[in-house]
Amino acid sequence: MLVVLVAVAALLVVRPGPVAGWFGEAPITPTPPAAAPEPPPGPVLAAFADPRAPTPAGIRAAIDTLVTGAGLGGRLSVSVADVVTGQSLYSRGPDAQAVPASTTKLVTAVAALTARGPVHRIPTRVVAGEQPGEVVLIGGGDPTLALTGTGTYPGAARLDTLAAQVKKALGGAVPTSVVVDASLFSGPVFGPGWDADIATGGFAGPVTALMTNGGRVDPKELAPAERFSAPDVAAGQAFARALGQSSSASKAVRRGKAPAGTAPVDAPAPSTGVDGQSPTGAGTSPTASGAATTPPAPGTELGRVWSPPMARLVEIMLSESDNIVAESLARQVALARGAPASFQGAAAAVDELLAEIGLPAGESALADGSGLSRTNRLSPSILTDLLAYAAANDRPQLGPVFSGLPVAGWSGTLTDRFQAKSGTGKAGMGVVRAKTGTLSGVDAMSGVVVTADGRTLAFALLADGVTAGHWEAQAALDAIAARLARCGC
Repeated sequence: MLVVLVAVAALLVVRPGPVAGWFGEAPITPTPPAAAPEPPPGPVLAAFADPRAPTPAGIRAAIDTLVTGAGLGGRLSVSVADVVTGQSLYSRGPDAQAVPASTTKLVTAVAALTARGPVHRIPTRVVAGEQPGEVVLIGGGDPTLALTGTGTYPGAARLDTLAAQVKKALGGAVPTSVVVDASLFSGPVFGPGWDADIATGGFAGPVTALMTNGGRVDPKELAPAERFSAPDVAAGQAFARALGQSSSASKAVRRGKAPAGTAPVDAPAPSTGVDGQSPTGAGTSPTASGAATTPPAPGTELGRVWSPPMARLVEIMLSESDNIVAESLARQVALARGAPASFQGAAAAVDELLAEIGLPAGESALADGSGLSRTNRLSPSILTDLLAYAAANDRPQLGPVFSGLPVAGWSGTLTDRFQAKSGTGKAGMGVVRAKTGTLSGVDAMSGVVVTADGRTLAFALLADGVTAGHWEAQAALDAIAARLARCGC
């Protein structure tokens, strides 16, 4: 028994930690090993090499034979760039100015979104006229304005909504006359360098600050579509009918201007309700029954509706290559910069804005915003630079440039493209997003494509000396873009 107690005591004496403290000894604390010094950080970004990054040699091997092939004439200029790095990967006359046709709308889109912002809305207003019973319909440059809920453009502001506002502001009284004020836009209504048949061909019409459904006679027709020769007066006549005027009275609609001192039409948009309607009423003070207490003074606002936001207008313009919407948006750039809202003023304002955001001013010389003008000049490299600029992460306001681009084989002006029986273009279906451009002797395409390696490339193909048939030229452009899509370059 004595042996056992001695053994236990020995165990208690040698055990470290709190037990040792019971016998008046300090606890034994183990000494941690010395930490190894942390190595300095290495140059992570400098050492990074993306295996998917395409190379100039790879792109050249992929498309060079297609670029020099038949069908595109002797004046094909090309630019291909990596959207991530901005690096030029392929060029053929990259700085040579060519007729861009409707790829011009890419420039108009970036300029409009930069000058106005994606949430800007265009107002259409009505104010009291100089004479008793007279109202003035003032165009703010909204080409999508509809008559009713069945207009050409979804979500458009409506004249019947505006008429209801006016009648409420007037206590139910029917105005005796309607004056249309489209003076916000100035200069010729047809663009410089437009082909002679554009006025009657259905792809454009007179560009005025007041119109409905892009000036179309039948809102259900997209393009080609018959257009009004005087879209501002036609809009005024439709408005008069919506107010309740007889057909004979509505034909007496005349052009004029809003009374002196009327607030500018180009004012910021408040939060809007359904169909672009202002959530608050407009006009003179109503009584409990809705009737105005006194006749409205000249210039008093009686109603206002708002277009879809600029982001949506840009998408409409790009997807369907809508020329009237394009010209209206180019004028919004001019208005934002205090320039005349004319063909000349708008083109100059867009060119100036391009220079201000850092693009080469010498590679852009525009005469219109739609690309119908044969005097327009753009280089392919300014288009790829523009796409890379718009794709930057710190410019989300330019996102509608890409969401509005037609998708190969699926939407907009590319719905029926990239489906050649030969299969040369099918690789681009769904992965090429591009703006097309077509005039007689001119075929162009510019946009972005995702390669087989998952890399996004910007490209611009401008051919303004096409001698082959139009369909052959389109197939040749499709084949180049599709080859980029297949590229593991």
